[in-house]
Amino acid sequence: MLLEQIEKANDIKQIDKADYDALAEEIRQFLIEKISVTGGHLGSNLGAVELTMALHLSLDFPQDKLIWDVGHQSYTHKLLTGRRDGFENLRKFHGMSGFPKRGESDCDCFNTGHSSTSISAGLGLVKARDIKGEKNTIVSVIGDGSLTGGMAYEALNNASQLETNFIVVLNDNKMSISENVGGISSYLNKVRTADSYLDLKEGVYNALRGMKGDNAIAKIRRLKSSVKQLFIPGMFFEDMGITYLGPVNGHDINALLRVFKEAKKVKGAVLVHVITEKGKGYGPAERHPARFHGAEPFEIETGLPKTPRTTSNYTDIFSTVMCKLGQREEKVVAITAAMPDGTGLKRFRNMYPERFFDVGIAEEHAVTFAAGLAAGGLKPVVAVYSSFLQRAYDQILHDVCIQNLPVVFAIDRAGLVGSDGETHQGIFDLSYLSGIPNMHVMAPKNKWELSDMLKFAVAFDAPIAIRYPRGEAYAGLKEFRAPIELGKAEWIYKEKEILLLAVGSMVKTAEKVRERLKEDGYACSLVNARFVKPVDGELLKEAGDDHSLFVTLEENVASGGFGESVRRAMEEQELKKEVLSVTLPDAYVEHGNVELLKKELGIDEESIYRRIRTALEKEPE
Repeated sequence: MLLEQIEKANDIKQIDKADYDALAEEIRQFLIEKISVTGGHLGSNLGAVELTMALHLSLDFPQDKLIWDVGHQSYTHKLLTGRRDGFENLRKFHGMSGFPKRGESDCDCFNTGHSSTSISAGLGLVKARDIKGEKNTIVSVIGDGSLTGGMAYEALNNASQLETNFIVVLNDNKMSISENVGGISSYLNKVRTADSYLDLKEGVYNALRGMKGDNAIAKIRRLKSSVKQLFIPGMFFEDMGITYLGPVNGHDINALLRVFKEAKKVKGAVLVHVITEKGKGYGPAERHPARFHGAEPFEIETGLPKTPRTTSNYTDIFSTVMCKLGQREEKVVAITAAMPDGTGLKRFRNMYPERFFDVGIAEEHAVTFAAGLAAGGLKPVVAVYSSFLQRAYDQILHDVCIQNLPVVFAIDRAGLVGSDGETHQGIFDLSYLSGIPNMHVMAPKNKWELSDMLKFAVAFDAPIAIRYPRGEAYAGLKEFRAPIELGKAEWIYKEKEILLLAVGSMVKTAEKVRERLKEDGYACSLVNARFVKPVDGELLKEAGDDHSLFVTLEENVASGGFGESVRRAMEEQELKKEVLSVTLPDAYVEHGNVELLKKELGIDEESIYRRIRTALEKEPE
């Protein structure tokens, strides 16, 4: 195997040029076989094989720096830097991450996980290089989807002022500007980056810069731009002051090598536009790229999941209720940031296309856009993953909550999400939302309560968020379905001595903990908190009469979470009771199976039970 010849960075340069296509095929087969077992991001990686090979052939690692936007397409990069064995434990606890990690290899120069960041990071590395007088090459890769994020344009705006080389690769797998492909484009790219042209351009610029004729210089630049408009694609970038090269076939290694060679000659920011096909080389992924964005383990022959889902998850429940609400209330509108499938809004889009808005990967815009919709008299529901909503904190605070606008935030993937690791764990939302005045925060104990909460939220006349976890929707405790009232918790079992105050997904765990404590002879109450903000102070006061130990349970970090809110509410009620807070640590949580992570972090049934027994100063029988 050619792939076996690559044991460390730069080994690809020892591969014969005639074998490049064969190596690309081997890489694709390797990725399909491994990801079919572990799960992972398949489509994006299959589409970036030749692009990654060409970058590795054009760069010297680790001296040169390569920043992957999002980073979920970096599997080939990992293979070419000697991490082939790591794919056995890809995305498993203590195994290799599915994203670039500086601690994993010195060829990963920047940790990524969210979109639209690579140009900013790359520009920082360029400036660091220049200040230190180094000569290495910096390349940022960004997808066409990530260019819907405003941060990318902020970085491009700054990059346009560079007078030293910085390469931005636009990996375009949707062919959004494909009409510019053609002979004239290829010809002009070669002319504009030829040594004689670049030397002339630099010489004229230096000469003019030393003269006082500012108006003459401006006229010359305007004339140059006018001529460019006639011939050169990518004028949007050219007008910003960024040299544009392409489009180029992202699956033609020789064409890629040529364009990267020319790009390295440019003394300034240069954007190389590369056209690729997501899922290339594997039929099911080519036909269904969205399904293979983040794939579960699958059968290679058919592409179907090895373990088909037989039960509904919280996203399914949200999807169904949103469609019903859309039918009942014409003012209900839905917003997503490039994730209609992932958030469950695809059905709503099909039923009510005029009331569905996909704003692209632009969470900040999504939130302020929703604020505008609310100010205009509509009932916007923003469906978003917990870790992605973090990006819009300022907009939630300033544009929604200061004006007290009735925007509903449906926060999916709250709590631990597993294999994607630190950048995707939704473990901060209770903290960053609870600290904002006018915001209200709920979490359902089961699938029926999610339905009830969503209906309550849409009818509510202020900012409100519902956070729910990834995975199977809990079907237990169906008999407990008291109407939702603002700031009111729900008694599930009312006894004495120990009070379990659980938030959302932790109600199911608390139910099991209570059963074990009951077996040990303890009286134990269970309360479904429902509202994280506001906390039910009246219930706390009531419980204070006959409970000596309060235990809060949440799938969120300790700082700023539900436990702290309960302690503060108890102080206001002048309740002096022992409080045991079960939380996640104030830390970033790595990738791994969710149940394993819960055990490691001490929020599983066994860990909580033992902590309570210790607090009661009794040993388990």
